[in-house]
Amino acid sequence: MNSAARSSGNSPPKDDIEWEMRPGGMFVQRREAGDNDHIDGPMISISVAYGSSDHEVYLPAQSTFWDVKKLLAHKTGLKPEQQRLFFREKEMDNKENLHVEGVKDKSKLLLLEDAASKESNLEEGRKHQEMLKAFEAVAVVRSEVDKLCERVSALEVAVNGGTQVSDKEFIVSTELLMRQLLALDGIKAEGEAKLQRKAEVRRVQNAVDALDSLKARNSKPFSNIGNAASVTTQWEKFDSGMGSLNAPTSTSSPSSTNVTQDRERYD
Repeated sequence: MNSAARSSGNSPPKDDIEWEMRPGGMFVQRREAGDNDHIDGPMISISVAYGSSDHEVYLPAQSTFWDVKKLLAHKTGLKPEQQRLFFREKEMDNKENLHVEGVKDKSKLLLLEDAASKESNLEEGRKHQEMLKAFEAVAVVRSEVDKLCERVSALEVAVNGGTQVSDKEFIVSTELLMRQLLALDGIKAEGEAKLQRKAEVRRVQNAVDALDSLKARNSKPFSNIGNAASVTTQWEKFDSGMGSLNAPTSTSSPSSTNVTQDRERYD
């Protein structure tokens, strides 16, 4: 029996090359990790159906299905691990070779997205939409807070200038600010949108505090508008805990000085 006959059948050829048996009883040269021998061999063109689209892939017949997935990643946007490849209604293993499983030139494969991956992508899309919605909602509130802060600044200029402002101005401004605070509280936000919402909450709270301070100073009318700034400075010394007393006048008589010293002693 010649050597060709001896090497036929189910036994691997007797030579120095290492062989391994593949499914179906076919012997092929064993590949070591990192070898690129699978790129050898004839090139084939296969068609992969994904949704309503067909993608043509051109690669060696000895390539693996993982190789196909890597090529499809550039065409479909799906990562290889997110893909499921089917041939003849059977899902293919990543490590199997195309030619071993019967894939030939002009063969057709089916690509499906992994269910877990699809659900994850849907969840990421939902979170992205919610984040955009939160950004828009915070931006609307920010615009209103800008206007109200300008209003508070105008009231501060008036009070510091000695102008008597109606209490209604402070009440209405505070109410409008509190409405914006409620609007911010109703915004569901995460990440950067949450930080922006928190910043607007601080702005509103600071504006409300400023209004409370201005209202308290406004309730103490000045007898001498020309010296309003200096009198206001004196009155701020008594503002915490001495609100029931009348604001000090701008006179510099000895008796006034004594009264002021007595009040500071009890402050």
